[in-house]
Amino acid sequence: MTVLNKLYDIVGENHVFEEQEGGKYGADWTHSYVFKPLAVVRPADTLEVSEVVKLANEEKIAIVPMGGNTGLAGGTHAQGALVISLERLNAIREIRKSSQIAVVEAGVVLDSLHTAVDDHDLIFPMTFGARGSAMLGGMLSTNAGGSSVLRYGNTRDLCLGLEVVLPSGDIMNLMSELHKDNSGYDLRHLMIGAEGTLGIITAAVLKLQPKPNAYATATVATRSLDEALLLLNSLQMATGGAVQAFEYMPDTYLEKYFKIFPTARQLFSRNYQHNIMVELGTTVKELCEMSPDGKIQLVHRLESILEQEFEVGRILEAVVAQNLAQRNEMWERREAAAEVTVSQKPLVNNDVALPLDKVSEFFQTVGDQLEALDPGIEPVCVAHLGDGNIHYAVWPKSQNPALHDKIVETVEEIVLSLGGSFSAEHGIGITKLPSMERRKNPVAMVVMRQIKAALDPNNLMNPGKVIPK
Repeated sequence: MTVLNKLYDIVGENHVFEEQEGGKYGADWTHSYVFKPLAVVRPADTLEVSEVVKLANEEKIAIVPMGGNTGLAGGTHAQGALVISLERLNAIREIRKSSQIAVVEAGVVLDSLHTAVDDHDLIFPMTFGARGSAMLGGMLSTNAGGSSVLRYGNTRDLCLGLEVVLPSGDIMNLMSELHKDNSGYDLRHLMIGAEGTLGIITAAVLKLQPKPNAYATATVATRSLDEALLLLNSLQMATGGAVQAFEYMPDTYLEKYFKIFPTARQLFSRNYQHNIMVELGTTVKELCEMSPDGKIQLVHRLESILEQEFEVGRILEAVVAQNLAQRNEMWERREAAAEVTVSQKPLVNNDVALPLDKVSEFFQTVGDQLEALDPGIEPVCVAHLGDGNIHYAVWPKSQNPALHDKIVETVEEIVLSLGGSFSAEHGIGITKLPSMERRKNPVAMVVMRQIKAALDPNNLMNPGKVIPK
C-alpha cells in the first residue's frame, strides 16, 4: 500500500489531500514561507493523530503539526513533510464553572472558547488580533502571549493539563486538573513552547477567570516611556491590580495606521510621540455600579486617576471611552498592528522582551543605530508595555538580505546588553534559528538537543525548527 492509502485507512479518504504551494496549508500567514507539503491529513481525534504519527515513524516521513497557522516565525514550514492539521479536534469537552476550568481539544479556535465561557460568566483571559483563527493547540505549542499577559500571564500560565501524542505515536495523558502536583519532572511545561518539536498537543485543561462586570478603557499620551511606567504603577496601586492591558503605540505606528485606515477617527488634538491604550477590568460590585450621570463607577475611577496624573504633568492628554463602540475603536487601533506591519515589504520583524525599566533606554538607542546602518529605515512598532514585550518591526530601505540580518543582530545586541531576550511571544520557528545559534546559552543548547534526540530519535517531529542544526 502507498502511504496515502494507509492514511485513507486511518482518517478516511476525504481527510487526506495534496496541497498546492502557497495554499491554505502551503504557506504561513505572512506568506514569507511558501512550501508544498507531501500531503495534508486531518485526523478527527487523538487516537487518529497517534496512528498517523506511528505510520510516519514507520515510513520515516517528517511531520509538521498545524493549528490555525497564524504564527509569525515560520513554525509550520512543511516542504515535503506531512502536515497534520488539528482543525477537526475542535470540541470544547467541558466547562466547569465551579472549578473555573475548560477541557478543550487542540483545534478549538480562541474566539470560540471566548464565546463558550462567556455564557458561564467566565473568561479565558488570553486575547490577541488573530483570535478569530488561532487555535489553542498552536497557542500552547508557541506559549502565545497577547494584551492581557500583564494581568493573567502567558498561555503557559493558563494551562493545568495536557494530552500529547509523542513522536513515537504514544499518547501521554497529563490531563491534570490540579493546581499543585509535585510528582516529578513537569512534562507539561516541556511541551508548552516546544513548537511541536517534541510532540503534538491534542487536548488541554485550561484555567478560566471570573468575567469582569465592568471595563474602563482609555488612550493616553505621556511625556515619555518612563512616565508611562510610572502611570502604570499608579493605576495598579489605585485599582488593586485591575490593569488588564497597557499597550504602547508610538507616533510612527499611528502615522502608518491612519494611512491604511484613513477614515479612522483621530483621538487627540495633536500628534504625540508616546501613546498608551490602557484598560481596567473589575468584578468589584461597587465599581460596577452605575453613577447618577450614567457612567460606570470604574470609568469614574479611571478618569479621576488620569486627572491626577495630568495635574502632576505625567500625561499630556487622555480620552476615556464612554461606550462600547469607543472601547472597540481603541482596541481596533491596537489590534490592527499585524495588518499594518505586513502592509509593506521588505519587513524585518523583531519580537523582543526587556526589563520594564530598560524599555525607554532600548528605544533611545535602537533608532540611531539602525538609521546609521540603513538611512531612511522606518520603524513600525508596538509594545505590550506592561510586560516589556516589544514588537520592533522595521521597513528597511535596502533590499540587501545581508543588511536585514545585520539589522536583526543589531537589535539583538542592544536587547541582550540591557538584560533582555531576542524572543518574547512569537517563538523561534525558522526565523530565529540564527538568533538561537548566536545567543542561546551553549549548555542550554546541548540540553535541548539531548531532549530532542531522546524523544524524537528519527528527527521527524517538526524538524528544522527551534533548534539550530
